[in-house]
Amino acid sequence: MQHNVGRTDKLLRISAGILLLGLGATGVIGWWGLIGLVPLATGLLNWCPAYRLLGINSCKMKC
Repeated sequence: MQHNVGRTDKLLRISAGILLLGLGATGVIGWWGLIGLVPLATGLLNWCPAYRLLGINSCKMKC
């Protein structure tokens, strides 16, 4: 599995995932907060299946 998520993209994904999970846990957006698992997982794994399908690579270096 080749990395296709760069550093900035990774930080934004992790931040968004934590924010969504936090909002869901506090009841602000309810169970919809679980959608935060997707950006959190793709940020932590440095790999996004949608990027692979679309041929996008935000990883500047050969990862």
